[in-house]
Amino acid sequence: MTHRTLSFLKGHGTENDFVIVPDPDNAIDLPVTAVAALCDRRAGIGADGVLHVVRSAAHPDTAHLADEAEWFMDYRNSDGSIAEMCGNGVRVFARYLLHAGHVEPGDLAVATRGGVKRVHLDKSGDVTVSMGRAELPVGDVTVSVGERSWPARNVNMGNPHAVAFVDSLDDAGTLYTAPPFSPASAYPTGVNVEFVVDRGPRHVAMRVHERGSGETRSCGTGACAVAVAAIRRDGVDPAVTGEPVTYTVDLPGGRLVITEHPDGQVDMTGPAVIVAEGELDPTWLTETAFA
Repeated sequence: MTHRTLSFLKGHGTENDFVIVPDPDNAIDLPVTAVAALCDRRAGIGADGVLHVVRSAAHPDTAHLADEAEWFMDYRNSDGSIAEMCGNGVRVFARYLLHAGHVEPGDLAVATRGGVKRVHLDKSGDVTVSMGRAELPVGDVTVSVGERSWPARNVNMGNPHAVAFVDSLDDAGTLYTAPPFSPASAYPTGVNVEFVVDRGPRHVAMRVHERGSGETRSCGTGACAVAVAAIRRDGVDPAVTGEPVTYTVDLPGGRLVITEHPDGQVDMTGPAVIVAEGELDPTWLTETAFA
């Protein structure tokens, strides 16, 4: 690894940004230190996470999915920790596959640690991802900022979320650190926390503290969790009404459109952009990323 350059790309989905590392044969070991160095906004490339692009058949975690999905999104948070899923990441991952000529516009499947995700690539630049069904664990959850606390809806979109409806997005504070939650047993491995306000009929806005990354400009699974929580709050559950429901979710980095269907499937539509590509300096790789 340290005797050659490492190719990379930079991309974002509603300003949730990623370093993309193409590695079809899973030949590159990405230790925690390397991921953190790549994501460092001052001393590295800078990103909310790393999209390690691997063929499913080449990775032990997803070899069993190779017949269903050729490509595996081996996603890492900016601190190097492994995450089950990243909704904005899937869109950027799919856009990369199109950019690199691995796929054509239309439908494809992407393997993630949160399951196989169905993706539709539109020629216009928007990408729709079938995010699966939300799970709504029972039990009361509370999140806090300073001396204030709010009830939160426990929503799992392949990763855990706590969704709190507040009067103002300023109520979330700085989000420099993870908002405390209780009970601790609700999220034994931590949680993504969303603070949500209403903007209009079936239209909300949110801020999010992503587990392992801090506040980010956007969170795809978080937007899905927020829409599902709002749908339940507003009493328009598609499983009950028999009609799909669409909510617009505004994030600091842009807008996502979320639809929940009567069968529980949640679709997310939004932009995905490839910004740049290049090669990392071999000396930096040796002395910093892979030191």
